[in-house]
Amino acid sequence: MIVDDAPLQIVRSVAELRAAIRGWRAQGRSVAFVPTMGALHEGHLDLVREAVRRADQVVASVFVNPTQFAPHEDLGRYPRQEAKDAELLAGAGCRLMYAPSVEEMYPAGATTTISVGGPAEDLEGAFRPQMFGGVALVVAKLFNQVRPDLAVFGEKDWQQLAVIRRMVRDLDFQIEIVGVPTARDGHGLALSSRNAYLNDAQLAIARRLNGVLADAAASARAGTPLAAVEREAHAAVLKAGFDRIDYVAVRDAETLEPFRSGVVEGPARVLAAAWIGTTRLIDNLAV
Repeated sequence: MIVDDAPLQIVRSVAELRAAIRGWRAQGRSVAFVPTMGALHEGHLDLVREAVRRADQVVASVFVNPTQFAPHEDLGRYPRQEAKDAELLAGAGCRLMYAPSVEEMYPAGATTTISVGGPAEDLEGAFRPQMFGGVALVVAKLFNQVRPDLAVFGEKDWQQLAVIRRMVRDLDFQIEIVGVPTARDGHGLALSSRNAYLNDAQLAIARRLNGVLADAAASARAGTPLAAVEREAHAAVLKAGFDRIDYVAVRDAETLEPFRSGVVEGPARVLAAAWIGTTRLIDNLAV
């Protein structure tokens, strides 16, 4: 790894991005990429630090991607704090922030889409059917724009990570995909940009989710039938104070498919999505 204390560069066009990366490549430097939607927190910075450990130069994108939001979702109110994001990225060792406009990412007349199956089909895919097609499209575009040696994603969005890994294999991207464990606060709550929507009382409820998932993971690991594990976890999430649940499920860690035998037979994750008021939170743990 090459030590480089240059200041953070901010670029907004594909041409500027590629010019900067060409300069690094001409010097023989490796490139890591961290895609984000901004509103950065310590979890994002963990991804940047991992990228810094693994490559000579790090690019992070800050782009709230409209193609992964349904019309009724929170695209308009999704938190945006570009100046603070730039400061945080610089402090974590990132050397280039790519902050394109929607028009730069999706030029007028763009019609290409990506259809994803496999790990995208259930869970988030059932409740947010537009999401993973939009994620796959923007990540594929970003991969082509940055052309990194590796890209770093958080395990908090476990299903998204599985979808990206599948896409990279299917489309023959020569990019190593690195997953980083979920960053949590002192109470076990997974760090998320959407936590900013919660008041103190709601935060207290949100911090119970990790404990419910830990109990479910332990029960599944002990061989309890998964129908019972999921039923008990569902009841526990509601008892914790959540208003409603989209899913609580134990699935194969790679394919996100249910275990046909009804018990855990290999690497697995317990995943949940639940609502507090108008805020939707997701989390997952290894089994």
